Amino acid sequence: MNVGSFKDFKEGCRDAIPICLGYVAVSFAFGIEASKIGMSTFQAAMTSLLNVTSAGQFSALDVIARNGSFIELAILQFIINLRYMLMSTALSQKLDSKVGTLHRMGISYGVTDEIFALSVLRKGKLEPLYSYGLIATSVFGWVFGTVLGAFSGQLLPHRLISCLGLAIYGMFIAIIIPDTRTSRALLFVVLAAMGISTIFTYVPYLESHISSGFRIIIVTVAVAAGAAVLAPVTDEQSDPQGHNEEVNRA
Repeated sequence: MNVGSFKDFKEGCRDAIPICLGYVAVSFAFGIEASKIGMSTFQAAMTSLLNVTSAGQFSALDVIARNGSFIELAILQFIINLRYMLMSTALSQKLDSKVGTLHRMGISYGVTDEIFALSVLRKGKLEPLYSYGLIATSVFGWVFGTVLGAFSGQLLPHRLISCLGLAIYGMFIAIIIPDTRTSRALLFVVLAAMGISTIFTYVPYLESHISSGFRIIIVTVAVAAGAAVLAPVTDEQSDPQGHNEEVNRA
C-alpha cells in the first residue's frame, strides 16, 4: 500500500503554513475565552488538540462554564460539526482504494474547512502523508495559539482580557459580512439566526427554560432547514469550477 513519500509530507507542511498562521490568531481568542471560565492552560490546549474545531469549541465553553450535561454537549457538537461528515465523504473519493482504515481515521481527525479545501484541490490521488503534513502544521498552529491565549489570560488584567475576548466576534463578522453583500440567501440565514437568537435571549420563559447549548442546536437546525427549503443550492452554485468532477476523475 502506497501512503506517499516524505516529499508529500513536506509539501503538506508547506501548503498548511497559511492555515497555521490563521489558526494561531483564532485559537488565541479561544485560549482567552477558556481562561475566563477557569480552564487551565493544559485543559485549553487538550481541548484544541482533541477537537480542532473553532465553532464547536467556542460553543462548548458556555456549556462547560455552567456545568451543562454531557448529552447537551454531545448533541451540540454533533450538529455544529455535522458538515465534517460530508467533507470526509468527499475526501474518501480522492483516496486510493487500498488505503487502510487506520490511515482513513488519521486523515479524518484533521478534516477542517481549510484542510478540506487544500485536499480536495490537490491534483491526483490524495496521499495520506500529504494529509498528515497538512494536519501536523495546522494543528500545531491551533494548539500553539490556544496555549498563548490561555497563558496570557492568566497574566493579563481582567479589563484587557475582556477586550481581547471581542476578537472572536470580530472574526465571525469578518467571515459572514462580505458574503451577505452578494448572497440574499446568506443574508436571510444571518438575519434569521440573529432574530431567533434574540427571541431565545429576551423572552422570559425561553430564556430561563432553554439553555444556551440547546438554543444553538435549535437555531442551527431551524435556520439551516429553512434555507434548504427556501434557497436550495444548485449543482452549479456548489461546484462552479467543476471541483466535484475533478474529484470523481481522481
